[in-house]
Amino acid sequence: MRIHRPWWVVMCALTMLPLSTTAHADRIKDLVTIAGVRINQLVGYGLVVGLDGTGDQTTQAPFTLQSIRNMLIQFGVNMPSNVNPQLKNVAAVTVQAELPPFIKVGQRIDVTVASIGNAESLRGGSLLMAPLKGADGSVYAIAQGNLVVGGFGAKTKDGSRVTVNIPSAGRVPNGATVERAVPTAFMAAGSIELNLKTADFTTTKRVADTINAAFSQAVAQPIDGSTIRVEAPASPAQRVAFVSALENLTLEPGEVAARVIVNSRTGTIVIGDHVRVMPVAVSHGSLTVTITKEPVISQPGPLSAGQTVVAEKTDIEISEEGTKMFLFEPGVTLDAIVRAVNQVGAAPGDLVAILEALKQAGALRADLIVI
Repeated sequence: MRIHRPWWVVMCALTMLPLSTTAHADRIKDLVTIAGVRINQLVGYGLVVGLDGTGDQTTQAPFTLQSIRNMLIQFGVNMPSNVNPQLKNVAAVTVQAELPPFIKVGQRIDVTVASIGNAESLRGGSLLMAPLKGADGSVYAIAQGNLVVGGFGAKTKDGSRVTVNIPSAGRVPNGATVERAVPTAFMAAGSIELNLKTADFTTTKRVADTINAAFSQAVAQPIDGSTIRVEAPASPAQRVAFVSALENLTLEPGEVAARVIVNSRTGTIVIGDHVRVMPVAVSHGSLTVTITKEPVISQPGPLSAGQTVVAEKTDIEISEEGTKMFLFEPGVTLDAIVRAVNQVGAAPGDLVAILEALKQAGALRADLIVI
């Protein structure tokens, strides 16, 4: 029969355990996320006012004028329907924010504002009160405040202009007040689930083993390649203390699969430590074909009725560098690959071609990823 000790006894014993001092150990909190503890995206629509003539042109952005009309009606100002004011100091914008987990009503969050019309710049503007809604359509925050814009632009009457960064987007630090809290599943169940940020069966097993060893009982159970279910106390205070102790446990995660990543735009190549090559011979060389044309002038004979003619002479030259060949032994390591490629003087582009040829030949024991 297995005896389950009270949670407070387990917690006291855990706080007395020294943390692991493995050379390459990582904390569990850096490897996993807790299911149900997540951010929520918010979005809204609003108006930025106070711009220095860099707002929307209402003839090309009619929704801005419509928004101004609706706002003025709410304040008791009725604008005649045949009046279309040119409000160059107003811009229609989208307002975005992230609602962190466990945030409470009355706390403040940052918002990002971006123009959706043809405003040239939001610099110096102020965001009017804009509700922020979640995916369910409910209002979770209210945003308002002065914008901080990192970019700016300038133009002349002849059409010349200079723009630094993006002046049509900005931020309002602490610009939104939370009006509704989002419930989490942290206390909803009798257990919590840890999800690995990078799925790996070896790491999943090691996380479960580390937790069970620290608590001296089987409280953690691997579910799949990225999820570990852990029994947790029912009391909120004990559960918080339990997760605090759990996420500070350390372990050595499983090593990633052999992989070669090639950035085709910059020529950057990253080769993992476990990349191996099967027996293969590689030949590296280049063939250069040069075609030149030279004008040749043909003069007519003396006292003849001929004309001077300009012709072209084409020369073709073919040159081939000395072909170099190197041999990869069975199971050759990363160091040997780098040394062999450097000895033949291969450039990054040549190395990519060599790796692709090895992959096609079935001699590269790694995933080749080109981004």
